[in-house]
Parts: sequence; C-alpha cells; structure tokens
Amino acid sequence: MGKRPEKEIVVADLKQLLERSAVVMVVDYRGLSVAEITGLRRKLRPEGGTAVVAKNTLMGVAVRDTKWEAMEPLLKGPSAFVFGGEKIKELVKIYEDFAKETKKTEFRGACAEGLLLDMPQLKAIADLPPKEVLIGQFAGALKVLPTKLAVGINQVPTKVAVGINEIPASLARVLEALRKQKEEAGQAA
Repeated sequence: MGKRPEKEIVVADLKQLLERSAVVMVVDYRGLSVAEITGLRRKLRPEGGTAVVAKNTLMGVAVRDTKWEAMEPLLKGPSAFVFGGEKIKELVKIYEDFAKETKKTEFRGACAEGLLLDMPQLKAIADLPPKEVLIGQFAGALKVLPTKLAVGINQVPTKVAVGINEIPASLARVLEALRKQKEEAGQAA
C-alpha cells in the first residue's frame, strides 16, 4: 500500500511530460549506464527535450485514453522515453548521434499527434518547415486563390461570347454538310 502513492506521482509526472511534448520516442535502453542516460539528458535539455526511464506499466497508465495511446505496442522490454517539443529535427539528430556513439540502444518507434511512427516517418516530420513557415505558405496560397478565381471568372464571359459567335458558323457548316449529303443521295438514286 505504501508504494501506490509513489506510482501515482510517477504517472502524474509522465502525464505532465506528455502534455508538454510534441513527440515521444521509445527506445530500448538495455545496457546503458546511468552516466550514459544522464549524458543523453544533458544533450537533449538545450533543445527542450528530456529522457526518462520508466516502467512500461506506468507509461501505459499515463497514455491510456490520450492521443499518446498509439504508443502502447512499443511498451515492451526495458524502455526509455525521449520527450520533445517543437525541435523534433534536433532531437532526432541528438538521439541518432547518441545511438551511434553508445551502440547500446535501439529505436522502437515514436508517437506524435496520435500516430505511431518509425524512424523514416519521424525524420520526414522533422524535415517539415516550422509551423510559422507553413502557416505563411498557406496564407500565401490563400491570397493567390481569389486572384486566380477572378481571372477564371473573367474568362467565362469571353469564352461564352466566342462560343456564341461560333454557333452561326458551325450551324452553317452543318447545314452545308447536310445539303451535300442530300445531293449525293439524290444522285445515287
């Protein structure tokens, strides 16, 4: 009974980390020393990230009924969790360098916005421009849309007028073709 409040505190801490995170990477930390995990934390901190070693059952409780629930299949074996904010590209680079350096950790997967991601998918997200740039690009596209719409609307009357002007000429060609067809039919009979 005495350990239950400690577990509730750990789960509450994990929930707080999840709320502040844009991405969570799950890695197998088997064989890593305390000093190596501490070194990873030190490298992540300037980029707004942190690494936490937690029991899978406690993380499972923390992610239940949240957008992080997709992470549950990754909760097997000894797990360390790398929590990160908006600087995903930097966090991925730090982790990859750490993994090459130690050769003791294995990337299991990541979770972001309710999606389970492998490393190529995580890198693709990391390579996206910052949110502010994407919003600017979207706004620019929206600004161009009314202009293109106006040009298109202006072309409609012109094309209708050209079509209307073409009707008498087309009608004359059809009538001429019918007359020739009738004459050929009359000569054949």
